[in-house]
Amino acid sequence: MASGEKILNFNVGVLGHIDSGKTSLAKALSTTASTAAFDKNPQSKERGITLDLGFSSFSVDLPEHVKALQGDFDKLQFTLVDCPGHASLIRTIIGGAQIIDLMMLVIDVTKGMQTQSAECLVIGEITCPKMVVVLNKTDLLPEGKRQAAIEKMTKKMQKTLENTRFHGVPIISVAAKPGGPDAPESETAQGIGELIELLKSQTYLPKRDPSGPFLMAVDHCFSIRGQGTVMTGTILSGSVSINDSVEIPALKVTKKIKSMQMFHKPVISAMQGDRVGICVTQFDPKQLERGLVCSPDSLCTIHAAIISVKKISYFKHPLQTKAKFHITVGHETVMGKVTFFSKPVRETEKGQTSNRFDFEKEYLYQDEYLSKDTRLAEEDKENQEVGERLLPKEQWALLEFEKPVTCPRLCLVIGSKLDTDIHANMCRLAFHGVLLEGFEDKNYTEVYLPKLKLYKIKNREGQVERVMDDYTVIGRSLFKKETNIQLFVGLKVKLSTGEDGVIESGFGQSGKFKIRILNGLSSETKSLLSTASKKKSKGGKGETAKEDDGKADIQPIVVTLSFKRYVFDPQKRMIQS
Repeated sequence: MASGEKILNFNVGVLGHIDSGKTSLAKALSTTASTAAFDKNPQSKERGITLDLGFSSFSVDLPEHVKALQGDFDKLQFTLVDCPGHASLIRTIIGGAQIIDLMMLVIDVTKGMQTQSAECLVIGEITCPKMVVVLNKTDLLPEGKRQAAIEKMTKKMQKTLENTRFHGVPIISVAAKPGGPDAPESETAQGIGELIELLKSQTYLPKRDPSGPFLMAVDHCFSIRGQGTVMTGTILSGSVSINDSVEIPALKVTKKIKSMQMFHKPVISAMQGDRVGICVTQFDPKQLERGLVCSPDSLCTIHAAIISVKKISYFKHPLQTKAKFHITVGHETVMGKVTFFSKPVRETEKGQTSNRFDFEKEYLYQDEYLSKDTRLAEEDKENQEVGERLLPKEQWALLEFEKPVTCPRLCLVIGSKLDTDIHANMCRLAFHGVLLEGFEDKNYTEVYLPKLKLYKIKNREGQVERVMDDYTVIGRSLFKKETNIQLFVGLKVKLSTGEDGVIESGFGQSGKFKIRILNGLSSETKSLLSTASKKKSKGGKGETAKEDDGKADIQPIVVTLSFKRYVFDPQKRMIQS
């Protein structure tokens, strides 16, 4: 740094329900506002809500516990990422979530937990290791009952957080803007000094990795006369130096970095987690209000992807294959169709390294994501191989996007139902995962999907109609009349009496077929079949065969045909083990 000071940057996400006072809180905390701070957006000004990720910062002396870990920093800089709370802007929050080291969940003390606060909590659980809860607007509570109301809300919040990864986090109360938005600026905020001390106590050395390709989330772009165009943002991965070339993938443009600044001070390099402005020449800032900048050729544009997947427990509906969700990948949100699958349960013991997807293995197609509360649909019971009622350890999803998305590999993916009524009191976030494989070819259905060994188990049942000889029986009701039985010739079947057979040919025109019994029929089966056929001939026209000797009707002998069919096999073959 120009001043010689070495500053540790620590990103704090300020999340919460609309109108919980997040922006006022960020203002109260911040002394140095960076260029993108506090809603430059005219639409925000009008509506009094944050429409974009706002960034601002303030510096404090390095706390002792951090100094002990890393002595070569002089100061600690808190960068506040003010995330929008407005429901339809949830995608913006998800976009900024990967860079947040600590989350500050702002709750309006007069209202408590609301739908969006719960969604912010879910995003925090997926993306962030630490959290503090700030009960704001305490000035609105009547003075005599204030302390009791704060204590009551604190207990309520502790209960809400009990079953999340944030149980036991610190809860603090403040009044960021006493008197509300129109009160004069002279009104001093209450509890801010204590909040800063709390934030200092919660800091740690974030894991920053300068290696790997450079990727930066740009949230602001403007030109400076005689200098060039400045893009400010936060570095999500890798590092960058003056004279490096960077790509703006959305525009397929590559530019060279002329100069760089961190909070108004010139620097020659920056790395993951840093907040930086990079200056390039001959670039019109109007082309990029926000988006990604990266090392040339390091991002891929994909039409479909395979992700590891976990359901978000607050989402109350089943996750069904073929359903459409809003998929947020990197910084884009597009509609996509999902197909869920897992390994056959007997194979899951070994587990798979979560950052790799193995195309060599076989996977079982699922009608929906399986969780403790799944009631299996009839067809899915077929696909749950016998005795496999256990839940799979890992599940994956194939995502097929309605339009291509540009993103880094192994990025966070979140699926949601953003078209749900925002006033309905329910979580719209449905699942999350990590992108393991992206398909860049738009003909991925022909090029890549046949390599994905995703199968369904098909079970068909028919009956033995009669015996021809010790090694041959005729079956019926397994196929429709119009089925081409030739396709099934050579497939193995099993009789309910235990014998194994093979379909040898069709028999007549009505969908009947001939089965060769490999080791011959047992004498019990033969006597069963002969009794059944005698019974048939006994029952005359129009009268039911009566029960003779008090014996019940003889059960027919069932023929079962089981096979695997690969979902993406262009030949639609039937495979038996």
